[in-house]
Amino acid sequence: QVQLVESGGGLVQPGESLRLACAASGFTFSAYTMSWYRQAPGKERELVASITRSAGNANYADSVKGRFTISRDNAKNTVYLQMNSLKPEDTAVYYCFANNPWGTQRYWGQGTQVTVSS
Repeated sequence: QVQLVESGGGLVQPGESLRLACAASGFTFSAYTMSWYRQAPGKERELVASITRSAGNANYADSVKGRFTISRDNAKNTVYLQMNSLKPEDTAVYYCFANNPWGTQRYWGQGTQVTVSS
């Protein structure tokens, strides 16, 4: 049974930090590219960051470059998103996403709420 379980969301003030984690099980984690997406109310889901299987390459949305860092620990089957200098516009539900190299297997987590507000 495939599971992606996100944690670490919450309510913070602008300028503060959060670290999201996504624990994976039920598939060969190290063989999958891992990504974080987010969806704000009334908006489409958007890609925030992704990291390759060996963590050799990471990509970021322009809106989070320099503030967010994606990382993974293949020994722990976990992917992280370190979010610094948070802004109100970062408020959204953040989802973990896994896909294999051929795009034939894709999995989503249930999401974790991040709210940035003073």
